[in-house]
Amino acid sequence: MSSIISVFSKFDSGNGQFVGFKPDPVESEVLVSITSDPFTEFEKKTHKQWFYFRASGFADHDHTYKFTIVNAGECSFWQGFTKDYNVFATYDRKNWFKVPTCYNSDVGQLHWSMKEDLIGKCACMAACTNITNIKNRTEVSVRSIGNSLDGRSMDLITIGSGPLKIWCNARQHPGEVMAEFYLEGLVERLLDETDPVTRKLRREATFYCVPNMCPDGSFRGHLRTNACGANLNREWCTTGDYVAPTLERSPEVYHVLAEMDRVGCDMCMDIHGDENLPYNFILGAEAIPAWNASPRLKSLQDAFCTAFMKASPDFQCTVGYSEQPPPELILCVGAKQIANRFDCLAFTVEMPYKDTVEDPLPGVGWSAQRSGNLGRSVLDAVLTILPNLRA
Repeated sequence: MSSIISVFSKFDSGNGQFVGFKPDPVESEVLVSITSDPFTEFEKKTHKQWFYFRASGFADHDHTYKFTIVNAGECSFWQGFTKDYNVFATYDRKNWFKVPTCYNSDVGQLHWSMKEDLIGKCACMAACTNITNIKNRTEVSVRSIGNSLDGRSMDLITIGSGPLKIWCNARQHPGEVMAEFYLEGLVERLLDETDPVTRKLRREATFYCVPNMCPDGSFRGHLRTNACGANLNREWCTTGDYVAPTLERSPEVYHVLAEMDRVGCDMCMDIHGDENLPYNFILGAEAIPAWNASPRLKSLQDAFCTAFMKASPDFQCTVGYSEQPPPELILCVGAKQIANRFDCLAFTVEMPYKDTVEDPLPGVGWSAQRSGNLGRSVLDAVLTILPNLRA
């Protein structure tokens, strides 16, 4: 057995540091560690969970390679690894499949094995499916509304010509890549000239879509923060610890919020993923001052949830987050700040890293395609409530 395995992650969204290699005649072990995000001032901690690396150098036929994430037990949401979690893998970065994975709670390590004939192959492995092409679509209007801390463009896609302004923001937390796939599906359907739903939506509304709110964190392979350690979904107003958003700390939020103030907002979806809960659900505008001042926002949110459940069996409203942020911090959360600031329907969409417990797809899980399908189906719900957004 003569394999010398290479582990490489110095590419867009890569995260995974080679720690060691333990050769064995039957099953050799490749040891990898996850690199932490920068320290985040809001939560007073460093996050880690996202990984995405490429392994190559397989030189033996009919040999098993065991991959181990040695610091999985130190991850921010390590509980998500303990039940029904499987790593995603691909040989071409297009066709992803799930690999049976197990978490060893005694040592806090994540393990999976590749048993195929890997000679001459590069195997990419990730916490969940990666790579989208949303900004490369020639049919969309893309413009930059500013730059991130590392100088990357904050891209805004605009579709439609109607008076109502609907915002869709994805991937404030860069490791939640399913959010960008959701938005990709939404945009693809909006561009379908043969779809009567989207033709009407484009006439009556203008969609403003930010496919990646945290391009620096995405490129660097972070889980939750931008280049300097800011958790962007806690940067939408000043807290007791610091001023936000600012060009120095969170220009990504600064530029998007400035554009929202300029053009207006009648509805907003802030799209995320959850490492633990095996459900699709929303976190709404509950507990903000505007919610408490009138029953209007609750009525809108209830109507949207009913319409979304009708549009997609993958969406439900029974299970979700049971706790709200503390009152003094509630408006620093993106969707809640937007709902209060514009007195509009705004909510956070959460999708699972693993799968939906109500209708699982073994071997596939909650994939890029299923995320995109959920994004497509939400437009039926948007059309249903559209007349009431400013009624």
